[in-house]
Amino acid sequence: MSDRNIQFLTRAALIAAVYTALTLLFAPLSFREIQVRISEALTILPYFTPAAIPGLLVGCLISNILGGAILPDIIFGSLATLIGAVGSYLLRKHRILVPIPPIAANAVIVPFVLRFGYGVNLPVPLMILTVGLGEIISCGVLGMLLLVVLEKYDKWIFTE
Repeated sequence: MSDRNIQFLTRAALIAAVYTALTLLFAPLSFREIQVRISEALTILPYFTPAAIPGLLVGCLISNILGGAILPDIIFGSLATLIGAVGSYLLRKHRILVPIPPIAANAVIVPFVLRFGYGVNLPVPLMILTVGLGEIISCGVLGMLLLVVLEKYDKWIFTE
């Protein structure tokens, strides 16, 4: 295995570990129909490195499993994070747009998991709004703050 592959896997594993730690540390905010998953701020990391894509997926999978999520949530919630991470990577040339894919993916997918997986008896449009607002806080606000801070260190941290 080359040094480049080892670096990629190490970055992905570290991102997965940090995502999982943040999700479980802030578990009361990370789950349910009204949520602000602090770990979703990390969905801006594909702006810096493609290793963030598998890292975020694995982190979300582990978080959902350890957090007691049901199978549809484990699958579709993690898929929403994957879609968001890939979208963020594809928009990396347009810095201000980087948080939009995870906001949109989670706002569209998670309410259906809540409704049909967990039986949450709230209107889907309302849950799109609540999940979307939580994602705006975590990805749009906290994620962009993180992006600005990391931009100062990206050559040191994310050198490929």
